[in-house]
Amino acid sequence: MKHIALIVLYCLSFSVQAERLKDIASVQGVRENQLFGYGLVIGLNGTGDSTAFTNQSFASMLSRFGVTLPDGVNATSKNVAAVSLTATLPAFSKPGQKIDVTASSIGNASALRGGTLLLSTLKGADGAVYAIAQGNLVVGGLGADGSRNSVNVPTVGRIPNGASVERVVPSSFNTGDTLTFNLNRPDFTTAKQVSDKINDLLGPGVATTLDATSIRVSAPRDPSQRVTYLSILENLDVEVAEERARIVVNSRTGTIIIGQHVKVSPAAITHGSLTVTIQEVPPVVGQDGTVTGGETILSPREGIEIAPDSGRMFVFDPGASLNDIVRAVNQVGAAPGDVMAILEGLKQAGAINADLVVI
Repeated sequence: MKHIALIVLYCLSFSVQAERLKDIASVQGVRENQLFGYGLVIGLNGTGDSTAFTNQSFASMLSRFGVTLPDGVNATSKNVAAVSLTATLPAFSKPGQKIDVTASSIGNASALRGGTLLLSTLKGADGAVYAIAQGNLVVGGLGADGSRNSVNVPTVGRIPNGASVERVVPSSFNTGDTLTFNLNRPDFTTAKQVSDKINDLLGPGVATTLDATSIRVSAPRDPSQRVTYLSILENLDVEVAEERARIVVNSRTGTIIIGQHVKVSPAAITHGSLTVTIQEVPPVVGQDGTVTGGETILSPREGIEIAPDSGRMFVFDPGASLNDIVRAVNQVGAAPGDVMAILEGLKQAGAINADLVVI
């Protein structure tokens, strides 16, 4: 019997999900920057390039060392490869600090294993040089030779701490009388919670919400005071709003992830020989057994019902969750495609109050 892999994310209605402000938001202007460059990797064991631009770069490198090639002679070597260089420059990086570099072949080299990157510059989007890279590549992949299979990608390598920072990226952190926090996931409720939390600590009007993402906070101008100020704010525990109802379906593995507030309205779907019916079933009304002053009790009814194999019909209580549907479908051994088709049909019919994301 095939079973659908199911993960249901539950949160108790009375619990409070609190997270540090630094984990859910970033400070505007405090960001990483992407760097890129071009270079040559030498010392390869016959796995280099044979492209024209690699030969041209190789000849240019030789000329910088005073080596002049005779006319009509091309600088070719299978031990050299042209690579594209990428790196991430963290916020507030200072000259002399080290960052990692990734080198990726842009020619027809079969592997970069054992190669050494020659001195190369790393530039930002503005064209200015922010770092200089050089060093030995670490390649984790295996090559493909004859019957040997390739694992990972041998034409990409890393140089840990392979670049030295040479320029500081300008930042607006120490300018103005305010700072702005940008939420990692926009949400009006969370933005209000952040603003209220800061105002409860520092006084009314210190923080104001600009939209579902940004919260503007008054801040001191002095850099040292601003750092201490931010250290206090980023460690505040903020109640994070619950996510909107959402279902994520992995079409390759059949895994279904269901959010807390997903509910299904009355509906019926037939997929092949499989029929799913969702209908309203009133709860059982009774008393708590007290002679006087007793309270009326609404007892929920377990409405899942499986008919004989020929019918395969399921009956659920009103507002049934997707957990009920998947559990019932599993009992009859339906394939993952059946559940995915049911979810798609319920979404198209407007019977699910959630966003359906298929990956």
